[in-house]
Formats: sequence, structure tokens, C-alpha cells
Amino acid sequence: MAVGWSGARPGQVCLDLCCGSGDLALILAQRVGRTGQVYGVDFAADQLAVAQLRSQSAYLPTPIHWTLADALNLPFTDASFDAATMGYGLRNLTDIQQGLQELRRVLKPGARAAILDFHRPPSGWQQQLQQWYLDGVVVPTAERCGLREEYAYIAPSLDRFPQGPTQVELAIQAGFSQATHYPIVGGMMGVLVVGYGDSLG
Repeated sequence: MAVGWSGARPGQVCLDLCCGSGDLALILAQRVGRTGQVYGVDFAADQLAVAQLRSQSAYLPTPIHWTLADALNLPFTDASFDAATMGYGLRNLTDIQQGLQELRRVLKPGARAAILDFHRPPSGWQQQLQQWYLDGVVVPTAERCGLREEYAYIAPSLDRFPQGPTQVELAIQAGFSQATHYPIVGGMMGVLVVGYGDSLG
């Protein structure tokens, strides 16, 4: 869904920001095909190593350029990318506004970015369900894999993360002319789609 909303097409140059182990970057590589390019960017070297291993066995039509970099200070020139995705990364930036500004800087006029993340749902019972899922399923599963600390932070990070309407405001302040937030999974997740020029038209 995020890749679809990014508008990525064959032959384009695309960015997967905060790519982690590479899920969205792998889909982007299939979408852009042999004539396109994909850059997967993360500041965690271990995650990039996992992503690179996965891509080597994925039979991709185009190699992915795995890049170690900070989302707040990207090593790309202005207007470098035709489309971008970010999965579960915006919530983890130390400065969301700066991250959106930097994303805006590297996108070409008319380009779109789709930003997928967890959110606190609007109703009390949905919040309770989400908290039960995180505490009762996600964190115990991560703990069995030796990754408890990597996942225990999710719940407190959600409490600090701006809700959809605020994300739209932040995107406009960052220089995007168009921004729409789509709640999904009952509001427990959402996709912020941003662009400028005719990108959302």
C-alpha cells in the first residue's frame, strides 16, 4: 500500500528512507524494474547488513544501493528522487520536522512520499487492544528472539508521536504543498502521503 501510494513507476529513481531490513526497498526494486534505481537508507549498519543479505537472494531486476546515512542529513543532492517510502521511521526521528524537510529537499517536483507508521487509535477500546497486542504478543515474541529492547520502546514512542492531522500540519510546514493522512487498521496504523506540485493530483 505504501509503495503504491508513493507513485513509484518503472524506470524511476526511488528512496526507501529508514529502510531497516529492507522490506519496502525490495518491493520498490520490483516496481521500478531493470531501468530504475532504488536507494535504501538507514543509520543502523546492522539493519543494512541484513537488508543486503536479503536482497542478494531476492532475484531483483535492479540492485539496491544500501546507504548508511542519517535521515536528518541525507547525502543526496536536491531533487534526486522520483518517489520515496518510509516504514516505521518517522516516529523514531529525533526531529520529525527536520526529517520531513530533508525528505522534501531530496524529492523532485511532482514526486510523492508515502510514510507508514503505527499510531494510537482514536477510541479507548482500540487503544486497549493495541496495548494488549504490544505487551502480550509483540514484546514477548521479541524477547524470545533476544530483541526485547528493540520492541519494548514502541508503546512509549506512540504516546509521543503526533496524530494524523498534526502530521499533515508538520508536512505543510516542512514545505510540502499537499499532505493527506490515511488511517488504516482501525486507526492503529496510518500512511501520510506527501508531495508538492502536481504529485497528488
